[in-house]
Amino acid sequence: MRAVKLPKRARIQRPKPRQIKPRQIEPRQIEPRRVEAAQQAPAREPATAIVIARRIEEDIVLGRRQPRERLIEQDLCDLFQTHRGDVRLALFELEKKGLVERIPNRGALVRGLTPLEVSEIYAVREELEVMAVRIIPFPVAQKDIHRLEELQRQHTAAISAGDLLTVFYSNLSFHQVLFGLCGNACLIETIDLLAQKVYGIRSYANAFPESLDRARRDHLDMIKALRGSRRDDLVALTRRHLEPSPQAYIKDYERRFGKARPAPAHQQP
Repeated sequence: MRAVKLPKRARIQRPKPRQIKPRQIEPRQIEPRRVEAAQQAPAREPATAIVIARRIEEDIVLGRRQPRERLIEQDLCDLFQTHRGDVRLALFELEKKGLVERIPNRGALVRGLTPLEVSEIYAVREELEVMAVRIIPFPVAQKDIHRLEELQRQHTAAISAGDLLTVFYSNLSFHQVLFGLCGNACLIETIDLLAQKVYGIRSYANAFPESLDRARRDHLDMIKALRGSRRDDLVALTRRHLEPSPQAYIKDYERRFGKARPAPAHQQP
């Protein structure tokens, strides 16, 4: 019996996997102008924090934010459409200026100065500012007189327009130029630092038209004293010019919180 030879099983030829070469991706070409603009653009965080600090400072100066008012971080984030990092940096800058204080378990507040603190600050301010005008070299250059006159025109126009923010900044610039004439950098810096601490009480005097008019007239008289090299008149005007703001603030403080009790006899000097 013959053996039957079975046919061989056909082999299935499987296609070889296709070799896929990695796609060569060309690096994105960035326009030189865009690169230059990106390099020159300032970092977002510091700029935003500066804007926030300036806005809060203006609110304090204008009396929109009262002493001891809480500054809630989340509310400020919502108001300025930013994140807490910006807000905290802004509050830190205001704290350095003496406009904001941080209290444990309460957060940041608009700094509320007591009558004693106000009296002490203004006592030091008076002596330092008088010192500055005492050492201004006479005669004063005409360009400096003209600069003060220009600032005073801005101050007068702002009073007439009821623009209290410009009133504040033009008044600030007027005194910075005036005390800058003394030429003592350390004295000028110290005067500026003390002035910052009481930004928040300026609005109390500025609320009264007679106080604004008195400040305007004081500035004009100071310019006349400088023109005539009348130092004694300039000293007297410098002392008088500081009176309205602390008086108005202390009066309002005592109306709201009462007068401070005197220290016990055994604690008095």
